[in-house]
Amino acid sequence: MKYVVVLMDGAADTPVAELGGKTPLQAAEKPHIDRLARVSEVGMVTTVPEGFPPGSDVANLAVFGYDPEIYYTGRSPLEAQSMGVPLELSDTTFRANLVTLSDEEDYAQKTMVDYSADEVSTEEAHQLIDAVNEALRTGDYEFFGGISYRHLMVWHRKENRFSLTPPHDISDRVVGPYLPKDETILALMKKSYEILKDHPVNRARIERGLHPANSLWIWGNGTKPDLVPYRERFGIKGAVVSAVDLVKGIGRCAELDVLEVEGATGTVHTNFDGKAQAAIGALKNGADFVYVHLEGADEAGHRGEVENKVLSIERIDEKIVAPIQKYLDAAGEDYHMLIMPDHPTPLAIKTHSADPIPYLLYRSEAPETERNIRYTEEDAQKTGIYNPKGHTLIHALLGR
Repeated sequence: MKYVVVLMDGAADTPVAELGGKTPLQAAEKPHIDRLARVSEVGMVTTVPEGFPPGSDVANLAVFGYDPEIYYTGRSPLEAQSMGVPLELSDTTFRANLVTLSDEEDYAQKTMVDYSADEVSTEEAHQLIDAVNEALRTGDYEFFGGISYRHLMVWHRKENRFSLTPPHDISDRVVGPYLPKDETILALMKKSYEILKDHPVNRARIERGLHPANSLWIWGNGTKPDLVPYRERFGIKGAVVSAVDLVKGIGRCAELDVLEVEGATGTVHTNFDGKAQAAIGALKNGADFVYVHLEGADEAGHRGEVENKVLSIERIDEKIVAPIQKYLDAAGEDYHMLIMPDHPTPLAIKTHSADPIPYLLYRSEAPETERNIRYTEEDAQKTGIYNPKGHTLIHALLGR
């Protein structure tokens, strides 16, 4: 038996006027997923427990089968695990995003122009993070380069007592009301602006008509996690395919193989074909379980890009679900496939919500009973199936 999760990050939504009142899942042409829906278990599930932030950290933990109420210790430490950053139990980690702020003299009066600085390239970002680290690193805290705009700060021997705002929650807003109350973190952010605003990388970006990555935004604090490995929990071995350090970090904590795919960007322009082939290769090489994470729909939701959100879903259908299912059918081995988002990222609000999401669970060995249903929020709600504990869905996938 093989088990596959296709995680369409942020794909769920609310009706969109530009799509004639349809959601992106309703508007997208996704014949392979919709065909599976007709012969699968389709329902709704909540992945974010009440009182938790509706982030990809909490939600993906739940989809992997880890109860956030037990295992969640913050977002950035999971990313640190992916990046190979050594952590002590006494360390507090933070996400340090490269963002674009407007140019008002008073930092508190600046606007969050772009939480990803036009998806700054990893090569450019590492030059910027190196400049910040060289200027600001002390024996207490230091900075580590990640992918694109997503980076890390570790504050050694610091108790985790911070309430910090994600930058993607405040797009186009004046940042003053959302600045950290901690004076040290605020000072680091302000100093990073002075270091980065005239950096040669940013001057070159402005000349090319791109947003400059002119400030750090520090958030996503947490401490070192302790997940029970998949082999120990379920007796299976598996792999993770993702461009996102957060998801890779969960995979490493679960002692799953984390597969690197050239050209995997976490956007609508990611290497879909490469991700599918990496997943198929893992299954061929003995993996029982593969978790394929696609970030493009989430990024489009944050940026308010209606067409790109629909396109991301369509590419997942054509370039991920179709080839993986074709391989599994040809292999002649029974398999289960779970297709779902981790949370909604509604275009109307450009950030995450904690609302229930639709899921599709296909079992190849189950009798095929055709129903007139598509994989959409509306059709999933109509089935009447609802799971309030998202972390238990893994047991349905694994049949145990």
